[in-house]
Parts: sequence; C-alpha cells; structure tokens
Amino acid sequence: MTRITDLPDTGHVLPGNRACAGCPLGIALRRITAALDGRMVLVNPASCLTVLGGMYPISSLAIPWVNCAFPSTAATASGIAAGLRATGRADEMTVVAMAGDGGTADIGIQALSGAAERNEDFIYICYDNEAYMNTGTQRSGSTPHGARTTTTWSGKRENPKDVLAIVEAHDVGYVASASAVFPEDLHDKIVAANGRAGLRYVHMNLPCPSGWGFDPKDSVRYGRLAVDAGLVALYEVADGVFRLTGRSAALAKSGLKASVAEYMAGQSRFRGVSEETIAEVQEWVDDRWSGLVARHEAGV
Repeated sequence: MTRITDLPDTGHVLPGNRACAGCPLGIALRRITAALDGRMVLVNPASCLTVLGGMYPISSLAIPWVNCAFPSTAATASGIAAGLRATGRADEMTVVAMAGDGGTADIGIQALSGAAERNEDFIYICYDNEAYMNTGTQRSGSTPHGARTTTTWSGKRENPKDVLAIVEAHDVGYVASASAVFPEDLHDKIVAANGRAGLRYVHMNLPCPSGWGFDPKDSVRYGRLAVDAGLVALYEVADGVFRLTGRSAALAKSGLKASVAEYMAGQSRFRGVSEETIAEVQEWVDDRWSGLVARHEAGV
C-alpha cells in the first residue's frame, strides 16, 4: 500500500472553490486527479461536485470535464469513451464518471446498470455523502437507518442500499469501497482501476458537515469513525477475489474500534435517535462486518 508521504503532489485541483467548509470532496479530487496524472475527462451531473468545480467559463479543476443531466452520468461517460475510441484517442485519457449517491443509487442507477451490463470502458466513482446534499439534504437510498433528513423527519426506517453489491452482481472486473479521508487507500484503488479495461466502480464515503450536522473541523474524524465502527468497510473485488484493505484489513485482525453509538454521537442528523434504533443498526453492522471478514479470509 502506498504510504501517505509518498502520494503524488500534482495540482490538478486549483485553489479557490465554492465547496462547503470542511467538505472532504477536495481531498478526494486531489487524490483522484493525481492518481491519474490529470490524464482524464470528468463527467458529472448536477451535484456538489458541480458547485465545487464551478460553472463555465470558471472552473477550479485543471482537467476537461462535462456536465450532464442528473440521470445520465453513466450514459454520457459511455458516449465519451466511445468517441475517444472512434477517434483513436482512447489511450490519451481515462473517462471518469463521478456522481453523488442520489445520482448513483437512485436517479442514475438505470444508466449505471446498463453501462455495467455492457461493461463500458470507464471508471465510475460514487461519492456517497448519504443524502441529496446539493438540494437541501433529502433522503437517498444511501441514507443510513435512523438519520433525520428534510424528508425523514423522524429518522429513516431502512438501512442503506448496497450499491457495491448491485454493481458487483453485474460481473464487472473491479469494484471497490473507499473513503475520502483515507487518501492513500483511495489512491491505490484509482491506480488499480486505471490499470484495467471495462467498467470499474469505486464507492467512496464522503462525510458532509452541513448535511450530517457536525463541526467542519471534524470531517476526517467522522470518516475514520465510520470505518472504525464498521459502517464503512474498505475493500476491493478484483476478478471475483475479495479483500479488505487498509484500515479495514487491520480491523479484521484486531476487531472494530468504535460502536455505532459513538459514531452517531455529535451528528445532529441522529439527534433523538432511540436506543432501539441504535441497537438495530449495531446488529446490522455486526452481521455485515462478520460476513465481510469471512469473505476476506476466504478470498472470495
């Protein structure tokens, strides 16, 4: 695994953008663009990333990128990849589709499923901040059980949708779970994805200070807590071989270091959550984590 001190320091994300204070999307973009050495074209729908990058002719990203309609991220990326192949320029840059959880797990899942079924040649990255943050924090398929949003006043009743499992079921060659606050792990997964052909999917957890309701200085803390509590597991599946990576691989040996209750504490979206709901989420996490550890040990 790449050490954090060895990460490339290339500046494809320029100073100055309109992201919210404490948003770790900037951390993620620096790592993604550096891992690809800027040789990429980015496709994204209406989202927080659009706000961060800015609207034409102003941009905080020193790479070509294309804004598209909310449901069509994967379809647009498919077309751009086909165009590069047709003009003999496919080796010049990697097509990267990047959308939030609303534009991936919900509105964009039809286009993503179609692209995965066809095994289109691009990298798809979902940055999962667990709600529709750009439009006011509405519930998405990735919103966790118990979280309050503007459309789940008493807390969401369901556990989040497992988009990684859905994409993996399409039999694509590479899927991975990552976190913006573990940049070395994210870097390695983008490099691994870029070394392959076909559709590659990376699902990246992204703490959101304004939507989750915590102090902007604590973004990295809550991202790490999510992994330490097992709500987010860092792993990859390459050609059907599963393995936990980075911090999660270490936790598979030592055991989880935090509880669901610790993770929820301090986030206003979980204010007033019942002990019963906390216990339900903890049971869901424990079952899911034990299954992932067993799969890691078996390598399947």
